Amino acid sequence: MKLLFVITRSDVIGGASVHLHDLVMGMELKGHTVRVLIGGDGILLDRLLTSGVDVRSLIYLKRKINFLDDVKCYYELKKEVLLFAPDLIHLHSSKAGIIGRLVSHQLNSPSIFTAHGWSFTEGVSSLRRITYKLIERFIANYSDKIITVSEFDRKLALSNSICKSSLISTVRNGVKDRKSIIEKKAGDKVRLIMVARFDQQKNQLMLIEVLNKIKELPFEMVFVGDGPLLSKVKEKSARMGLNEKITFLGARNDVDYLLSKADVFILISNWEGLPLTILEGMSHGLPIIASNVGGVSETIDDDKEGFLIPRNGSDELLVALANIIKNADMRERFGRAARDRYENEFQVQQMIDSTENIYLDVFKGSNEK
Repeated sequence: MKLLFVITRSDVIGGASVHLHDLVMGMELKGHTVRVLIGGDGILLDRLLTSGVDVRSLIYLKRKINFLDDVKCYYELKKEVLLFAPDLIHLHSSKAGIIGRLVSHQLNSPSIFTAHGWSFTEGVSSLRRITYKLIERFIANYSDKIITVSEFDRKLALSNSICKSSLISTVRNGVKDRKSIIEKKAGDKVRLIMVARFDQQKNQLMLIEVLNKIKELPFEMVFVGDGPLLSKVKEKSARMGLNEKITFLGARNDVDYLLSKADVFILISNWEGLPLTILEGMSHGLPIIASNVGGVSETIDDDKEGFLIPRNGSDELLVALANIIKNADMRERFGRAARDRYENEFQVQQMIDSTENIYLDVFKGSNEK
């Protein structure tokens, strides 16, 4: 099949962009002809080009809503679809999903939209939830299939009357195996790591406050990532006198190496889809401490692969961190369980194969219409 992938942003590397990169590479290995359309320039565009992918940048595909640019994007995307003449279009991220489905419907090209976490999920503002529910209900009428990356998000869509149940399926995220670079951990201090953007979705500020209450314990905390709230978190850490306990590394290209040196993976969030970073931590055999939001509880069970923390649950986070820092046997037990669960449920090939099956069903259905 000729597959056209569309994603809104090239300037950040997050779950959706890593998912798309792995999916594109997997489909090429399966013999499909692939092209990627991406908004603007940036790190994702560079990675795709380095991987030898046929990728083109769209000038007017931007995350920010701008009526004139969005209209121009519609015609820009329509032109690219006509030139490539794909058998199927796979859309990722909200803006690409909205404009792409309008284009695919107008051109009678089958399309699939993957929701990497809904914009009307729990934890976002009421106004945003209402706005995006209305948009998604409307645009779902132009979808041939919707994929969610967690059962939580599939059920959330159905409970909010986004679409009928036959239109939506779950394909959980998967990540490449990191087993070959897992190293034996050693050291006097327990190494904690959180890999995430510093924005409203994540809650590094609460984590800093909790770490300040247990700063007498033997740990070192590493934050990986950048974003608009990074300076605010750094300032708070400095005010609390945590500079000797906490390191901010910014955006990095060697996350696998950093995970291989860590003892515990942490992800404190206000909302999520099904975070790839948790799966990456599990693939390294790390115990997980994460907020119980979105599809996170589909990746780990509380007190088995790690600890699930309620949203904004600072007291529960304090107890979990203190326990796991003090107890090496617990870290080893949770880490083994996390690695086993990754091997059984979250390998990247499982995600690629399941997605291809949906492609074939949608393509077959479009030819029978």
